[in-house]
Amino acid sequence: MRATDPTSPILLVGPSWVGDMVMAASLVAALRRRFPDRPVDVLAPPASLPVAGLIEGVRNLIPLGFGHGEFGLTGRWKIGRSLKSAGYGTAIILPRAFKAAIPSFAARVPERIGYAAEGRSLLLTDARDDSARKSARTIDRFVALAGPAGQPPASPRPLLRQPDIDIGALIAKFGLSDAKPVLGLCPGAEYGPAKQWPAPKFAALARLAHAAGYAVRLFGGPKDKAISAEIARLAGVPVEDISGRTSLVEAAALLGRCDAVVSNDSGLMHVAGALDRPLVVVYGSSSEKMTPPTAPNAEVVSIELSCRPCFKRECPLGTLACLQGIEAERVFSAVERVVAVARAGAGGSIAS
Repeated sequence: MRATDPTSPILLVGPSWVGDMVMAASLVAALRRRFPDRPVDVLAPPASLPVAGLIEGVRNLIPLGFGHGEFGLTGRWKIGRSLKSAGYGTAIILPRAFKAAIPSFAARVPERIGYAAEGRSLLLTDARDDSARKSARTIDRFVALAGPAGQPPASPRPLLRQPDIDIGALIAKFGLSDAKPVLGLCPGAEYGPAKQWPAPKFAALARLAHAAGYAVRLFGGPKDKAISAEIARLAGVPVEDISGRTSLVEAAALLGRCDAVVSNDSGLMHVAGALDRPLVVVYGSSSEKMTPPTAPNAEVVSIELSCRPCFKRECPLGTLACLQGIEAERVFSAVERVVAVARAGAGGSIAS
C-alpha cells in the first residue's frame, strides 16, 4: 500500500451487510496499527453504516443512499465527485461489486485497493486476487487489504464500542425486565431461511430459559417481526419481543447487556460477539469455518451432513435437515456452559 502523504485520510467503502461491517472492524484496527496518523472514514449504505459508528478509529460516516441491487451509476459518481476535496490518499473497497468501486474512482483517490471481480480492475490501482474467497475467513480477506499484496497482516478480533445510550431509558422505553438475567434470541437471518433455526425450536428454547430463571428477549429488524411473533406465540411463556421496534444502535446497546445470546449466523450474531457477549450460534446452510463467531466465549452448534454447508438461501432439498436436527436442549446446554464461563470470569456473578 503506497501513500505519498503519511497523514492522508483513508476511505473505506464498506459492505451493506451488518455482519460484514462488524468484521470490517478488524480491517480498521489493522489500518490503525499500520497507519496511526491516517484517519479512516467509512462510506456505506444506511443498513450497515450505524455499525461503523461503533468501530474505534472511524472518523466520519458517509451515507451511500443505495440498497442491495441498486446500481445507481449517476448517484455513485456524484457521491465520488463530492468526496474529491477530502484529500483521500487511499480507498479500500470491500464489496466485490463493480458499482462499489465507482465512488473512489470518481473521487480520483490515487490508491484504490480491492479484490478483482466483475471486470472492475480498471477502476482499481491495486486489484487483488480473490481465489481464496470460498475458503478463507471473511475477516482475513478484509484484513489482507490493509497490507501489501501477498503480505497480509495478522487479523485482530473485531470489536465494537458499547453504544453511548442510557440503558435504563431503553428498558423503560420498551417496557423490559431488569430484575432477571437476560437471554437474547436473534432468530432472523437476512440472507435467507436456510440460515434460520425454525421458530418452534426457538420457542422450545425460550421455555427452557424461562424455567431456568431468564427473561427471554427477541431481537431483530422489521423483516424479523413475523418469525419473532411466531416464537412468542408458540413459547407459551413471557417473551419480550422488540424485533422491528429498535434502531440498530439501540439493539446493539441492549444486546451488549444480555447475559447470553443465541443467534443464527447473522449480522446481530457478529454484533453480539464484537460486544463480548457469551454467545451460542446455530449454523445451518453457512459455514462456521468462514464466518465463525469471534467472541472469546462462544459455542457453535451444528450437525455434520453431506449437504452442508450449501450456502443456499433456501434448502435445495426442502428439508432444512441441518437445522431441524438441532434440538433446543442441546442449544440450552451450550447456553449454560458459556454463562458458567462468564460467571467464573466475573468472580461468580453473571456478566452484565
